[in-house]
Amino acid sequence: MLDVSGNKVYDYFMFKVKIIALGKFKEAAYKELEAEFLKRLSPFAKIKIVELPEIGYGKNQDLEKIKEQEAEKIIKQLPEDGVIILLEEKGNLRNSKDFSTFLERVGGLGKELVFVIGSGIGLHSSLKQYSNYSISLSPLTFPHNMARVLLEEQIYRACTILSGKEYHK
Repeated sequence: MLDVSGNKVYDYFMFKVKIIALGKFKEAAYKELEAEFLKRLSPFAKIKIVELPEIGYGKNQDLEKIKEQEAEKIIKQLPEDGVIILLEEKGNLRNSKDFSTFLERVGGLGKELVFVIGSGIGLHSSLKQYSNYSISLSPLTFPHNMARVLLEEQIYRACTILSGKEYHK
């Protein structure tokens, strides 16, 4: 939609987002950052955080089997009609503006956006059959708890870009 001056104006709508994450925050700093971004996001999105317990593992255990067990827990939390977005190291990279355009496009479908963050050992390949998209936050590797906060910040940044607010520079 364009305003009378020909500038793009975004129709304001509320995103419905579910973040499925393996593991709980243990560090207070992550909890504080998440609380801040969830507060900032409240005018733009209804966010639901689903924390699933990680499966402990040792050095000599079969990590694929553990990822498969974690995937079974995740699958039980996936809605039938949501847009499922896996956060993966080899997913599609987007800059913040492209991510905002992506959110506008998939969020505009009126379905819940479900972001899935694996444990420290990643996501099992079986989740691909349930997903619509696979994205990466960066070519760098982050602890999965940090990835969760980074995702929340990027969703907030995307919302401010879409609404024309002065957060993204």
